[in-house]
Amino acid sequence: MTAGNDFDPDHQPELFSARLTPHRSLNRTGFLVLMAVVSVLSFAAGVVFLLMGAWPVFGFFGLDLLAIYWAFEISFRQAKAYEEIHLTPSELHVRRVSHRGHVVEFIFNPLWVQLDRKTHAEFGIERLYLVSKGRRISIGSFLGADEKASLSKALITALQVARRGVTYNPLH
Repeated sequence: MTAGNDFDPDHQPELFSARLTPHRSLNRTGFLVLMAVVSVLSFAAGVVFLLMGAWPVFGFFGLDLLAIYWAFEISFRQAKAYEEIHLTPSELHVRRVSHRGHVVEFIFNPLWVQLDRKTHAEFGIERLYLVSKGRRISIGSFLGADEKASLSKALITALQVARRGVTYNPLH
């Protein structure tokens, strides 16, 4: 056997691969800096109200700080979710992992898959769907309109390559 004549269907060339993750504006360091600044400002404003005799307001500044912390913790927890899309000449594999670690996988034949888009005239692409044999799954729901357009263009191009029946040549 020679390397040029061997073709292992389990090791097909990857025509498209993407890992989609939700966008987060702050990393952990930025979050800690923000919380420090908000804490100092809340404490200073609370002391001013305390000196004016409005002592209950001091506690409300603490509740505001707690609410901001809680909201960011939920945001960071949600950021653990992701989607992976892999396309080879024989299959389109979508793996969706929730923020809790639940995994759902979909496998399609790229010859029968179509990419459907729901587009709004003002806002651009709102939803992307993979449609095949009566199944319709949404992909990239947490992406922005520009990111969805980019994903759509790249995935359509890769699906067209898969439909043309690209032969795998490991020497190239």
